[in-house]
Amino acid sequence: MNMHHLSDEEIIQGCMARKQKYQELLYTRYSGKMFAVCLRYAPDYHSAEDILQEGFIKIFKNIDRFRNDGAFEGWLRRIFVNTAIEHFRRNMPLYPIVETPDNSMTIIDEHAFSNLAAEDLMSMLQNLSAGYRTVFNLYVIEGYSHKEIATMLNISEGTSKSQLARARVLLQKKVEATFKNTEENYV
Repeated sequence: MNMHHLSDEEIIQGCMARKQKYQELLYTRYSGKMFAVCLRYAPDYHSAEDILQEGFIKIFKNIDRFRNDGAFEGWLRRIFVNTAIEHFRRNMPLYPIVETPDNSMTIIDEHAFSNLAAEDLMSMLQNLSAGYRTVFNLYVIEGYSHKEIATMLNISEGTSKSQLARARVLLQKKVEATFKNTEENYV
């Protein structure tokens, strides 16, 4: 039997039975997509690998908790996002979240991000502080509200909002610098 043509349901059943071949197949099928999630939250490639590994360990230990009440990939994504948040919390003393005044933050060009290659934007995201990066990802990519983010990260809603605003400003400055450097190379 060709294992690569199995449905998610068959793979889940094999993982529930703790069969290594099914676990390997689940990993092969979803590790790329989930690594992309991890990269958005991690400060670097190696941290993303750690989050990926932790996430798959949780999945294999808790696969019997998947209840088929939503998409399996969505369930996986939530586990990886939560694992990334836990990773962030463990390292929080190194990267404190502080509320910043809004008076210096203006949005310059909302469409600048669409002109970047995905890897350029990923690099810019990874260069943000852990607090900015985490709030940006949770709000912009995952679609959580500031109230939900505040609860997840044990911060105030105001801090979540200011972290998002500051992350956007910093990303826009990085985008502008990238475009300015590119234009200067062609002049």
